[in-house]
Amino acid sequence: MRKNLIAGVLVSAALIVGGCTTAPTKQEQGAAAGAVLGGVLGGALGDGHADRGWAIALGIIFGAIVGDQIGAQLDERDRLLAAQNLQYSLESTKDGAVTTWQNPNSGNNGSATPTATVVKTDGTPCREFTTEIQVGGETQQGYGTACRQADGSWKIQG
Repeated sequence: MRKNLIAGVLVSAALIVGGCTTAPTKQEQGAAAGAVLGGVLGGALGDGHADRGWAIALGIIFGAIVGDQIGAQLDERDRLLAAQNLQYSLESTKDGAVTTWQNPNSGNNGSATPTATVVKTDGTPCREFTTEIQVGGETQQGYGTACRQADGSWKIQG
């Protein structure tokens, strides 16, 4: 039952996003990204609980709502600056060091902070991090784990 619920929510989200005939707006992109991150977070928080499926479904819904609001206000330059800042922070700073970005055109800004560094058994370095984005006077926070790829970039783990 839970697997069917999760699959149904994911398929519905994919159809909604994939059904667009034009390129998705930044608001739609934000909602989709928020849904994915919310689902991952819901799954992690619900791990080991009988209602894990509901936790994932609620994570997807709330993630989509938050992502929709952020995406409505973040432009492409904001996303590029935030991504570059996170890559720099993960690659070049020590745990606890805060790096920041700001888009002078939109006034939006944010920060990234690596919080812990671990090495997988295969030797791959991974870092836990927190991010903060200020858009239109409102602050949104997030966290995750990223691992270094063979090409030197950092990929957020799902």
